[in-house]
Amino acid sequence: MLSRIPGTARRAVLALTAAGLTLTALPATAGANPGPDPLARYHDQRLTWKSCVLGPDDTTGKELEQAGARCADVTVPLDHSDPDGRTITVAISRIRATDTAHRVGPLLLNGGGPGGTSLGDPPWVSKAMKDVAGRYDVVGVDPRFVGRSTPLDCHWPTGSAWRGAGEDRAGFDRVAAFSKDLAERCRTHAGDVLPHATTRNTARDMDVIRAALGERRISYLGYSYGSYLGEVYATMFPGRTDRVVLDGVIDPDRYGPRLLRGVERANRRALEGWASWAAAREATYGLGRTRGEVLATVDRVREAAARTPLRLGGHRLDEHVMPIVAFNGLSQHNDAAYGDFAQGVRDMLRASRGQRVTPSPWLAGVLEFVLTDTDSHYGSVQTAILCGDGPAPRDPDVYWRDVQRTRAEDPLFAPVTHNLNPCTFWDRPRERPTAIRDDLPALLVNATGDPRTDYDGARTVRGMWPSSRLITLHGADQHAVYSVYGVPCVDDTVNAYLATGRLPARDVGCAAPAR
Repeated sequence: MLSRIPGTARRAVLALTAAGLTLTALPATAGANPGPDPLARYHDQRLTWKSCVLGPDDTTGKELEQAGARCADVTVPLDHSDPDGRTITVAISRIRATDTAHRVGPLLLNGGGPGGTSLGDPPWVSKAMKDVAGRYDVVGVDPRFVGRSTPLDCHWPTGSAWRGAGEDRAGFDRVAAFSKDLAERCRTHAGDVLPHATTRNTARDMDVIRAALGERRISYLGYSYGSYLGEVYATMFPGRTDRVVLDGVIDPDRYGPRLLRGVERANRRALEGWASWAAAREATYGLGRTRGEVLATVDRVREAAARTPLRLGGHRLDEHVMPIVAFNGLSQHNDAAYGDFAQGVRDMLRASRGQRVTPSPWLAGVLEFVLTDTDSHYGSVQTAILCGDGPAPRDPDVYWRDVQRTRAEDPLFAPVTHNLNPCTFWDRPRERPTAIRDDLPALLVNATGDPRTDYDGARTVRGMWPSSRLITLHGADQHAVYSVYGVPCVDDTVNAYLATGRLPARDVGCAAPAR
């Protein structure tokens, strides 16, 4: 449940179109003898660049077109070990370099997830890069099974597989049955392609994109889960990266189906920071005059949802969903995000008192994401990748014991971060996780209070890669910093590296502005 870094709209909840699985065949002209390279027909394919606009309501396509981008579909093998078998397409967008005299090459983007779309990201990333953008072909990619690429959809009743464990064993058992049902739905609706929904295969697709673009090397900007994808690509394809920026850095040894374990403290600190902000605005939100009072309000809402599901419009919010709402409210450290979350807590508080409540837009979006099938596609792909990348414990009692062990310390977040999910009931992965390389001269970026990819992950990767450098943003409970949080110290340092290819002489510390 790592966050996808949103594009121009900066939405906390993705609205991905659910569609049936469609596998495509290579055009006849691309079926020439592969020669000594088994992937030659993919590496040598000619891309057809076209308008990114799919129709009159395609906001993303219009933003790309306005920025001068064009789109193409790259054909890749469903199974890279069987290049003559079934194929799928990966959708990409590109804003071409304008400063051709100083052109560096392509900069591929991944905004996180897993399962997040990045095809629409080149316009806002190019804007953040300022003059440096002219030196790059800025390339957005919808990874396999995501967005405009060949889709994967398990036809779930939810856009998220994550739930809180509940207050007792009966509640935990309900979530276990729910998770098992989600896994079985994926076997039914997408079982033939699930083994191929992995980070390693996404990295292989990236290398096909590199070759299809006619490039020897690529530069890369990856946020959140995209940092892990960058680690995997640089390991699997040494020598094929140029400038690499990883923002919201994942410790590869902690990545897997239980990757949320350990982020409770960072989320608790973020909750406390938000509570102080809300207390200073008690007249607006009515949640309490002190941080302690606001935190007590959140606890009362949690306890009320555990007793009786809260009615919010047409939705019912129970002990399993309320902690997910809180978790979703804490990744961006700014007034707009804090205000959205405060309005959501106020709505839940009113519902706990028996009042009839129409949820505010942010809360309505989260509830629709979690409690309806609107974003089944997103949840399906995110879970398939996490489950396909590494094994999870198969015994539900392992999770129950972990939840019980940590519940007293954090009754709100620990029952989420230590809980089971569909990976408990998933088929075993076909490949082992990637053993990440020993060193890479990359630029790492992380906020000390990041509630998703906590700062310890960035420090761990910095220690693994002695040639890398780390930009630390101090004093912000912020997930994703470069071009998102608006700190010149960070943005200028990243842009200087992208412009010159030279890392800072030493690690860089930046201070968050007062909010």
